[in-house]
Amino acid sequence: MTTFVDRVELHVAAGNGGHGCASVHREKFKPLGGPDGGNGGRGGDVILTVDQSVTTLLDYHHSPHRKATNGKPGEGGNRSGKDGQDLVLPVPDGTVVLDKAGNVLADLVGHGTSYIAAQGGRGGLGNAALASARRKAPGFALLGEPGDVQDVVLELKTVADVALVGYPSAGKSSLISVLSAAKPKIADYPFTTLVPNLGVVTAGSTVYTIADVPGLIPGASQGRGLGLEFLRHVERCSVLVHVLDTATLESDRDPASDLDVIEEELRQYGGLGDRPRIVVLNKVDVPDGKDLAEMVRPDLEARGYRVFEVSAVAHIGLRELTFALGELVAGARAAKPKEEATRIVIRPKAVDDAGFTVTREEAGGEPLFRVRGEKPERWVRQTDFNNDEAVGYLADRLNRLGVEEQLMKAGARAGDGVAIGPEENAVVFDWEPTAMAGAEMLGRRGEDHRFDAPRPAAQRRRDRQAERDDSQREFDDFEPF
Repeated sequence: MTTFVDRVELHVAAGNGGHGCASVHREKFKPLGGPDGGNGGRGGDVILTVDQSVTTLLDYHHSPHRKATNGKPGEGGNRSGKDGQDLVLPVPDGTVVLDKAGNVLADLVGHGTSYIAAQGGRGGLGNAALASARRKAPGFALLGEPGDVQDVVLELKTVADVALVGYPSAGKSSLISVLSAAKPKIADYPFTTLVPNLGVVTAGSTVYTIADVPGLIPGASQGRGLGLEFLRHVERCSVLVHVLDTATLESDRDPASDLDVIEEELRQYGGLGDRPRIVVLNKVDVPDGKDLAEMVRPDLEARGYRVFEVSAVAHIGLRELTFALGELVAGARAAKPKEEATRIVIRPKAVDDAGFTVTREEAGGEPLFRVRGEKPERWVRQTDFNNDEAVGYLADRLNRLGVEEQLMKAGARAGDGVAIGPEENAVVFDWEPTAMAGAEMLGRRGEDHRFDAPRPAAQRRRDRQAERDDSQREFDDFEPF
């Protein structure tokens, strides 16, 4: 059964925004007391956050589909809808977020580091928020926006100071088990570790982490064996330790050739040429292993490597190795540039930047003018096209933004097609310059005819008052005989 997963494809969906409410306040003697529709709630975000207690992506391997909650719709009485709850997904330290094309979206290192993988949709405004001096009682509200839907790839790159690399059964797991408190699986028969193991080592005043990377073989950088799956765990390490088996049972292998093979795989993988190397000749407690280590050590030192003869079983040479690694790690930390506080750069948009573009296309031999921009596309998503007044409001906003003027400059004529939004999800309509939308049939654009119409109850009261006045005048004019 799989217990360690370091790469998953995650399908996340943010919550949709709640719809605004179109409501009119009513109470006794006030049949039209003004708009009181509340705003819709914001949809919840999907947030990836580093949690030190999480060490694997196993949960997302079993449940790759995650969705945040939707915002609640607004209600009458100026009651806004409740915001959707954010969905926080804990990930291990060192998780890299990529899109389907392999582009890096975020590199999550450090406890609490977070990234919004999917943004929740904003809630629609209710008619109370849409009311103005000209549009006193809007008979419509804005729809909530849909939340983002994203497919992302999560890759775990172990955050460690030292990486142990080498052939399977070279003794890496045994070595990390005696250098730290890690308890990897160890056996007296040839096999390879299937998951990286991580341990903490103390060398004087220096405390560092050491990772046992699963065994590499020739062709690992091209995907052979398990090497390519775990070479990513070496990328963040400051020091590389070649663990060479001096007591191998394979006649065609020796420590020098093993070192050359692993170095070639690291070179082909790329990005690791600047890391300091240490060579560990393991299993010197075996008589033949001790002899072989003494034979190859001068050649390795001539290449510029620091060589240590150790035995994980007999605990030989471990103290010297521990302090040598601590020295290299301390030097790498000191050479690392200090992290500066993040500078917040504000880049305001130009004053005359309308934030949209108009391009001419051909569709079936007929001209089609496509409008792309954050504002017009968002306004279209929030419009209820079953409501004529809402469509009129959209036309007002687009006209004020300058869309109609840009269409004229682009050569659009009455009856030409206009598409707002991306090709796969656009709203297309026939353009009529300064066209009267359905809302104008209710009166002037932006007003509600109900406030201009007589109120039946008030009219009845006025009629009864007029009748009483007429009766009173007749009584006053009456002259007795």
